[in-house]
Amino acid sequence: MGILIRPLITEKATNLSEVQNRFTFLVNPSANKIEIKKAIEQTYGVTIKEVRTMISRPKVKTKFTKNGLQVGKTNKLKKAIVEVENGQVIDLYGNL
Repeated sequence: MGILIRPLITEKATNLSEVQNRFTFLVNPSANKIEIKKAIEQTYGVTIKEVRTMISRPKVKTKFTKNGLQVGKTNKLKKAIVEVENGQVIDLYGNL
């Protein structure tokens, strides 16, 4: 599994990219900031100024069925917000 999973395209992430030149990605939970920076620089050909990461914990979900209470959980996710140098842009919509 690679370091970069996919870019996040939400309202908040789009606003960050337009206003503050920051882009958001879902990354492998075991990747560190240095690996994330190298992977984005190689993939998109830009210079990264800063990398911020956050880990969201798994959420427990329960539902009641005929067979009783079903309990499950979601996966742990890691997000990376990268700030690109001034004048550079990552084209997330070019491959659609």
